[in-house]
Amino acid sequence: MAEIKPEKKSRLTLYIIIALFIGITLGFILNKTYVSKENGLIQVADFEIETLNSEIKKTSDSVTYQALEKNKKIVVKERSEVLAARDKKMEPFSLLADIFLRLIKMIVAPLVLCTLIVGVAKLGDINSVGRIGGKTLLWFLCASLLSLLLGLVLVNIFKPGIAMHLPLPENNESVVARVAFSLKEFLYHMFPSSIIDAMAKNEILQIVIFAVFFGVATAAIGEQGKIVIKAFDAAAHVILKVTGYVMNFAPVAVFGAMTAVVAKQGLGILKTYSLFIGEFYIGLALLWFLLGLAGFLVIGKRVINLIKRVKEPVLLAFSTSSSEAAFPKTMEELQKFGCKDKIVSFVLPLGYSFNLDGSMMYMTFASLFIAQSYNITLALGTQLSMLLVLMVTSKGIAGVPRASLVVIAGTLATFNIPEAGLALLIGIDPLLDMGRSATNVIGNSIATAVVSRWENSLEKEDPDRAI
Repeated sequence: MAEIKPEKKSRLTLYIIIALFIGITLGFILNKTYVSKENGLIQVADFEIETLNSEIKKTSDSVTYQALEKNKKIVVKERSEVLAARDKKMEPFSLLADIFLRLIKMIVAPLVLCTLIVGVAKLGDINSVGRIGGKTLLWFLCASLLSLLLGLVLVNIFKPGIAMHLPLPENNESVVARVAFSLKEFLYHMFPSSIIDAMAKNEILQIVIFAVFFGVATAAIGEQGKIVIKAFDAAAHVILKVTGYVMNFAPVAVFGAMTAVVAKQGLGILKTYSLFIGEFYIGLALLWFLLGLAGFLVIGKRVINLIKRVKEPVLLAFSTSSSEAAFPKTMEELQKFGCKDKIVSFVLPLGYSFNLDGSMMYMTFASLFIAQSYNITLALGTQLSMLLVLMVTSKGIAGVPRASLVVIAGTLATFNIPEAGLALLIGIDPLLDMGRSATNVIGNSIATAVVSRWENSLEKEDPDRAI
């Protein structure tokens, strides 16, 4: 396969940055002009709903109560119609990002399957797979605990829920469907009933399970297995070539995504939620530092070069709010960094189900923020229990859209915190998801490099390495 030259990569990074700023600028202009009417109507509707909620709480007269509830339903319906109209206007921009993400999803499943089968087959036997898998899961467990604990500590220090004095939504408001954790559902999510179905739904963990079995079996049959390995290796090269084509559309996708987000949310929401957003991003910066420090203890100063090398997939994940969009490029950059393909193709897919560090930190931060907003005091023991619940439940629903919010909804119900509190975060979730996605890429990149070092498989950096 043709080598990917550093100059081309640098130009793509530059184009993504340019597209990012153009998208923000155009989004701001459209927010003030093209969709200003819809944004104004939504603000008025939000104020009316807040006023009606306040009056409903105060009234004791049943007739007045029913009239207020009726008025509220009318306003909520009108607000939904305006939201739909605004989304329709911004559809051309959202479409650019959606098409790119669909192309990425088209690539990810076959890429994981082919590269992982080849990687596992090259490992040779089940003992090697078990050894590397054990080391990988050990790092993931430690990183997840660090992320959750950091979110818990910071939200107790900053106390944004108390400081912001936000108007609280009604307790009976349903914001997002929650998923209760059960061992049965976790195992169903983990083990595929059909590899075709798993690939169709982009269930990365299920694909990993199948690929491990298939790769070990391929290695076990000897000479005949070499034909299979060669075929999957060739297929992986073809998919990576396709990846190169798709990545050329990344700047267009970034432009569309940023334009749509800023046009809809505006910069006013940054003022309202500046405290929460600022403190959360401070937490992410601290998490980056701690993950980098942990990586430094294993791979030394090379961790700095690693973070520099993955800046393009990090930027892509940030701009599109999707860790998945950065997966192919992250895999490529890790191999150029010196991680062997068999380690990268094994650790990185697992990380997308078990090692979403940015999302993990957000879960404790957001859950306790909502509790604070409702003036609910949780003892330290209860908070630690919440941390452990989040540790387990987050692994059970990986791959679900808006997985963080789904997990948080279930956790809030478990600890008798109003689930309606999620409404406080829905508006800024796209802005928070950008930071979470970028952090997930950093966490998985460091994890892959660390496991490579533990396996004595970390080679010298080679920017011109053909992948």
